[in-house]
Amino acid sequence: MQYWPNLRFWNIALRTVHILVTGALFGGHVFDVHRDRLWPWLLAAVTSGAVLVLLEARPFAAWWCEVRGWCVIAKMGLLLVIPWCWSHRVWLLVAVLVLASLGSHAPRRWRHFSLRHGPCLEPEAPCAP
Repeated sequence: MQYWPNLRFWNIALRTVHILVTGALFGGHVFDVHRDRLWPWLLAAVTSGAVLVLLEARPFAAWWCEVRGWCVIAKMGLLLVIPWCWSHRVWLLVAVLVLASLGSHAPRRWRHFSLRHGPCLEPEAPCAP
């Protein structure tokens, strides 16, 4: 049973919003836009990212053990470092974008590889314990 109606539509819509707002936020940091002007973009990026994690992780507890889940955890860790390493924020954000790309576009067998359970054996099903 699907826990969210039209899940595919909402997933694509939220990913589109997340890419848009994180792109604006990244550009703001690259071009040294004042913090006050970046605040709405940061809130939108955090909100859209959190909802995406809920959509991805909620139905599959194994998601947190998979490489794609660990990419998200690593991204959050890098983002949390930024306030203390403000002068290096652009390079930290570049690392976040690289992790995001790898976590989303790597071959399925890598993204869904579980650090706890090993490779996903069923090609069309999510990996589970």
